Amino acid sequence: MSETIELTVRGMDCAHCVRAVTQAIQAGDPAAQVAVDLASGKVRATTSLPRDRVETAIREEGYDVAA
Repeated sequence: MSETIELTVRGMDCAHCVRAVTQAIQAGDPAAQVAVDLASGKVRATTSLPRDRVETAIREEGYDVAA
């Protein structure tokens, strides 16, 4: 079952960042739909992964997930 998770992520500023975050989430859930808004720092993922796994995947790429 998928849910939509919205996070504020600091440190993203280019297309590489978008790709890194997207691929990190999709590594755990290949069917995840990920949208990144660089201007606001918002990441929206519709995924079967629990929120904590999404946050961990993003942090492992070197980005800061706001609480």
